Formats: sequence, structure tokens, C-alpha cells
Amino acid sequence: VELTLPDMSDLLPEIPGLIQLLRDPSILLDGVDSGLGLISKLLAGKTATNLPLIGDQLRQGSGFIEEFRAALPNAQIHVFDNNSSDNTAEVARASGARVTHVRLRGKGNVIRRMFADVDADIYFMVDGDATYDVSEAQRLVDRLQQEQLDMLVGCRMDDGVNRENYRPGHRWGNRLLTNFVGALFDSRFSDMLSGYRIFSRRFVKSFPARSWGFEIETELTIHALELRMPVAEHPVTYRSRLEGSTSKLSTYRDGWRILKTILKLFINERPLQFFSAVGILFALVSLALVAPLLVTYLQTGLVPRLPTAVLSTGMMISAMLSLVCGVILNTVTISRHEIRHLAYLAVPRLAVPYHSMTRRSTPRHSA
Repeated sequence: VELTLPDMSDLLPEIPGLIQLLRDPSILLDGVDSGLGLISKLLAGKTATNLPLIGDQLRQGSGFIEEFRAALPNAQIHVFDNNSSDNTAEVARASGARVTHVRLRGKGNVIRRMFADVDADIYFMVDGDATYDVSEAQRLVDRLQQEQLDMLVGCRMDDGVNRENYRPGHRWGNRLLTNFVGALFDSRFSDMLSGYRIFSRRFVKSFPARSWGFEIETELTIHALELRMPVAEHPVTYRSRLEGSTSKLSTYRDGWRILKTILKLFINERPLQFFSAVGILFALVSLALVAPLLVTYLQTGLVPRLPTAVLSTGMMISAMLSLVCGVILNTVTISRHEIRHLAYLAVPRLAVPYHSMTRRSTPRHSA
């Protein structure tokens, strides 16, 4: 969704306030509405709402794009069509959306293209299957700006109409994987796999997007956690699917892929912890194997089971090598984190909305 800058004619009444602000910048601390109002207008950027459509999701008459029109009336909606075989693209264009076709299959490829092609200050991403309630879209965008967040995740709440719309297998798998990520990366998310997210430009332009499929949500979450970005959750209603619409998510196949992604990211982002754990395991096995041999050697001066002694020695050497690998890779990971953080810092932060600035401003006092 693109919110364009106001016409210059709207700024003319604010010119005196701008001149006063340039002469004395300290008036910002006194909450001068004219100066703040002009700054708010000048800093008003673009917001992009992106709908990744995996296969045949957008249905004629669903009214999903119209819901966005009502929630964000000044918005331009981007629809990314991933090899749909129905009239998804035609329905989106007829509703006034900008349609981009992505040939590489998978939600991760769609989001990678989305983040590369769309230029905005705020990115609003939601699945195009009309299961998410977007009536509070503007409220969530305002919260992202007011709290200076880099990612706001819509935490799914069942609408109570049909319990099968959020299948028990998906619910259980989401809870299991979310808790697993929480244990590994010290996360407090309650719905890591939600497809309803709002991002800052800083987040999007520092995100590498390596995943191909539905595991992209895991990568998005861990990216925010590793860069220690300000993030939050907001409850959103998760509605029943439209008649004839089916979920593209496979409980077991995609669950296994997400679990593998978590483990890969843990190895990449926390190599010292991973290889230290492997080294400790090898060392314990080596000590368990060598203990009986050591007792026999102390009693008789002989080593009767030479292959076991060789195996124990090899396990201990492997333990030491694993620890050294962890130390080296941890240095590489620190460098990668620093590069990503510098890319994050290279993007200006979000402008604070005008009404939020005036609410927080307090008069100056001198003593």
C-alpha cells in the first residue's frame, strides 16, 4: 500500500511554522503544532501492502482486496501471483491491485521477490486467502510507527465459527515449533508461523531471504531475534476459509521442512553452542569407553582392548576439533551479524506520527 505525500498546496499554511522552526529548532520541545504538523507531512512515507498468493487463492467475490481498500483507503495494493491456474491475476487487477508474477514456486521465493521489487517505508504482508481480518490494518500501522517497531506479527485468534479453519494439526505443530525456537533463540513469540506481518524498511532491506517455501516465516522471526530488533505481537481474528479454498500447507511435509530450517539456522547463528554441545557429547562417549580400560591398565598394566582405546582416542580428538570449529565459526558469525546490523542502520528509521509526537512532547523548564 503506497500512501503518497500530500500536495504542496496543503503545505502552504504551514510555511510560517517551518520558518519559525528553522530559526529556533528548540520549539519542537514546546510542542508547536505548526512546525510539527509540517514535519509530519514532509516525513510521511509510503506503506506497501503485499499479498503473496501461492497457487489459486484469490477468489472472485471474496472482497478481500476491497477490505484493504476500506481499511487503508489511500493505499496501492501489490499482489504477487505464484503460478495460479485460475483467474487470480485478473481478479486482482480488476480490483485495482498491482500484480507481479513469480515463476519460482514457494512462498519464500515470493517474499524474496516482494522485498526486492517493492520500495516503501512500511511493508504490510498478509496471505491472500482471506482468512485474516484486516479491518484494523490502519491501527496496526499506527502502532508500528508509534512504538518504532521493526516487525509486528498478527497473532491468530480463532473466530469461533469453524474450529477446522485452524486445524488441530497446524495448531499443535505451530505451538511445538514456536516453543522450540523460543528455547533456542530466547523468543517470546506465541505465533511464529503467522502470515500476517508488518515490517519497517530497515527490516526488509537487511533481510537476506534464503528460504524457498513456508519456512520463510521461521527465517523472518530468527532474523529479527538475532539482530535484536524491536518486535511485538497483536491479536488478529483468523476466519474460516472461503468455500472451495484449501490450505497449501502440509502438516507433516512443511512441518519437517520448518524443523530442518530451525536446526540449520541454529547452526548458522549459534555455531559455538552447537559445536560445543557436539564436542561435549563426543567427550562423554570417549570417557565412557576409556574408563574400563583405565581401570584394567591400573590393575594389570595392560590394555587388552586396543580397538576400543583407539576409538576412545578418536572420539576425544573429534570433540576437540568440534570445539575449535565452533570457536572459528562463531567469529565468522559475529562478522556476519555486524554486516547485517550495519545494513540495518544504513536505512533511516520510521518517522513518528504527528499525533504521537505531540502527545509525548512536554514543555521545557529551566531552573
